[in-house]
Amino acid sequence: MSHHPSHTNKTFGPDADADETQDWLDSLAEVVERDGLGRAEYLLDRLIESGRRAGGRFHTRHTTPYRNTIGVDAQPPYPGDIDMEARITAIHRWNALAMVSRANKAHAELGGHIATYASIADLFEVGFNHFFRGRTDTHPGDLVYFQAHASPGVYARAFLEGRLSEDRLEHFRREVSGGIGRGLSSYPHPTLMPDFWQFPTGSMGLGLISAIYQARFQRYQEHRGIAAPSDRRVWAFVGDGEMDEPESLAGISLAAREQLDNMVLVVNCNLQRLDGPVRGNGNVVQELETLFAGAGWNVIKCLWGSNWDVLFARDREGWILKRMAEAVDGEFQKLSATDGHYNREHFFSRYPELAALVANMSDHEIDALKRGGHDPSKVYAAYAAAVAHRGQPTVILAQTTKGYGMGASGQGANTSHQTKKLARADLERFRERFGLPLSDQDLDELRYFHPGENSPEVKYLQACRAALGGYVPSRSREAQPIALSQPDIYVPFHTDSGEREISTTMTLVRLLNKLMRDSQLGPRIVPVVADEARTFGMQDMFRQFGIYSPWGQQYTPQDSDQLAFYREDVKGQILEEGISEAGSMASWIAAGTAYSHSNEPMLPFYIFYSMFGFQRVADLIWNAADSQARGFLLGATAGRTTLSGEGLQHEDGQSHIYAATIPTCRAYDPAYGYEVAVIVEDGVRKMMSEADNGFYYITLYNENYPQPAMPVGAEEGIRRGLYRLRGSAADDRPRAQLIGSGSILRQVIAASDLLEQEFGIATDVWSATSFGELRKDGIDCDRWNLLHPEATPREPWVTTQLAGGGPVVAATDFVRSYADLVRNWVPGRYTVLGTDGFGRSDTRVALRDFFEIDARYIALATIQSLVAEGALPADSLKGLLERLGIDADKPSPLGY
Repeated sequence: MSHHPSHTNKTFGPDADADETQDWLDSLAEVVERDGLGRAEYLLDRLIESGRRAGGRFHTRHTTPYRNTIGVDAQPPYPGDIDMEARITAIHRWNALAMVSRANKAHAELGGHIATYASIADLFEVGFNHFFRGRTDTHPGDLVYFQAHASPGVYARAFLEGRLSEDRLEHFRREVSGGIGRGLSSYPHPTLMPDFWQFPTGSMGLGLISAIYQARFQRYQEHRGIAAPSDRRVWAFVGDGEMDEPESLAGISLAAREQLDNMVLVVNCNLQRLDGPVRGNGNVVQELETLFAGAGWNVIKCLWGSNWDVLFARDREGWILKRMAEAVDGEFQKLSATDGHYNREHFFSRYPELAALVANMSDHEIDALKRGGHDPSKVYAAYAAAVAHRGQPTVILAQTTKGYGMGASGQGANTSHQTKKLARADLERFRERFGLPLSDQDLDELRYFHPGENSPEVKYLQACRAALGGYVPSRSREAQPIALSQPDIYVPFHTDSGEREISTTMTLVRLLNKLMRDSQLGPRIVPVVADEARTFGMQDMFRQFGIYSPWGQQYTPQDSDQLAFYREDVKGQILEEGISEAGSMASWIAAGTAYSHSNEPMLPFYIFYSMFGFQRVADLIWNAADSQARGFLLGATAGRTTLSGEGLQHEDGQSHIYAATIPTCRAYDPAYGYEVAVIVEDGVRKMMSEADNGFYYITLYNENYPQPAMPVGAEEGIRRGLYRLRGSAADDRPRAQLIGSGSILRQVIAASDLLEQEFGIATDVWSATSFGELRKDGIDCDRWNLLHPEATPREPWVTTQLAGGGPVVAATDFVRSYADLVRNWVPGRYTVLGTDGFGRSDTRVALRDFFEIDARYIALATIQSLVAEGALPADSLKGLLERLGIDADKPSPLGY
């Protein structure tokens, strides 16, 4: 006699009254049949509310049974030729496999990935054929973040589209040897393929957070009137293993909170990460459903293909779902790597009732049971539901098999991610499984297959893309240049502030306020802050420009009676991201690349504690560089000794070293307000009027001091990284050159005064606004000289400026490596002082003594250098430390 699956409850133990339970279940089933699921859900919600009022907890689960969300009766008819699309997808699968295999056959060290695209191919193709819209004159086009390891499949499609030649496929991962611009990048990299890839996703986890904040930025542009409202969507494809990255989940609450229904996330749930199962002893699909549903997303499961529908329809007592609820992902992975016979014995034979459901099926038919992500009909139903949904972002949990179709060489195997080629027998099975018209010689030589420009397959593919507006991915590099802001905006910052003491942070904020009022540039500025606007003196901007909120301000702010009250507005200009440097950076990237994805040049200014910039989100900053982002990163409260009182975790002495590693980053450490103004003016001109794809990093300080007027003719040196601030009269005295940057420039000036007045030493004082830019110039000159040995050598700017002036001493509020960036090109003896070691809390005076960078130490280093060069007698050092008040026995800053 048949019996129902056990009613054991994991929380409350065995069912104490199974008959009563069945009565409730029967009543619910009657409501569903008579009035539909909506009515049943309403009744259950009322019951839960009533139970809670009675004092019960009545937690609701955020998971649904392990089956497709879109039922067969709700599934729309497939709009395309499913057989034709299967043939096209099979060709893509083969060409992607051949591309990776050929590359590794020629050069085994090149690497590449086959298994990811094998699992995601149908998810991509349904999108390409029916959903991903290209940019047209009337539609901005969808934005698609592709799963990085699946890039060979995107290249394979572009090959049939006629966008990539066979020669370019042949140079997959060979971007130098074939000639610059001829090869194909390993993953989506806009810098390397600037007309093709829209967004970099190769650093796992960054694609999703970037996509979410991109979807939000699209709404921001619309609400502010920058872009016309549209039904543009942001699609993101990520792996289930990738969801373990903290950044992958960092933005999901924001997407739900702001009801970003222009966002569709597709998680390729092949249940495997790089080394093995994602959740060997658990179930990642159910886990992700809980996370996303709990956060407020619309969750759609696409788990099982059409040939499961009959089994589910026959299983009226729920044995399939019971068995699926018991299976962990490690078991599902094993089932995907084996055949129908194994699946019968180890999955269906657990219960007699379950075995009876497949008794009339052959092992081959069981083996052919598809997962949902490999069935275009199921994928289309999920996508159609996603784009029709309103009021929430949608996540589609699509179950697939990693290495689908790769046979013993990789299907469902722990090693499939590293597989670069298939065994000969598996190639034959691949050909048979996907019905490919390939000869044995084609298999042996791994020949690319193209059915011909006039073939039905290519015509169909082209027609689908034409109907959707054009090719995807495709990146635009052109945008209308913006007129320069008026010069009189910057001129007031070139003057002396008199007795008024101002920090460079406040100088920048005042300048930003003026720029935002410029009629041309102002509306395109996007201020981004991570909950530190008041720290940086930006609170007045709340009232003037508003904080962006899609809901406006539906409350009276606590500080509404104050001039600088907290004002939220649908048209607000400031992106106040809360305590999320990663989210702020993702917004900065979206704004900084708007010229390419929206044809709207925007200029983001992201201001942050400099310690929490490059060190904290360096991967996102590298991603921004790859994206060719434009904008300003502002590292406020910079320096190891300038931010007194905060201590080890807050005091930055190393961000400029990170910045120097990024090719498109122009990093500056200005000391004075006029330097800030010149640098910002240069950046605005380059990025907004000249379409330069570099971005600017400017460190700012919170130390207040009088701001001098700009010396005549200093602009070029400020931009290039070094200019002479002042110099001693030419005479026969021993002479040295002193360099400073940031707030430590004032210590250098004090050291110069000390050396002149107390020791009779002549000095030239230089402001180094950018050791990083000086380094780039030195490298460029060295390279040119190396490759042009017969030509007159070029001389770096730093060499020319410092020539003939005696030994050089440099001091900054950063580690010594910063000023050391230019050591190769400094003429003569070069001594560097810096802040190596952990930061700590104290006064600025005490910290500068501790790190040995105040005026006394600069003077000491200068005198020692002059003695070493013979410009001063050795007895000049006698009693020098005592005279300067320096304790030689003090603890080393490098000590722990």
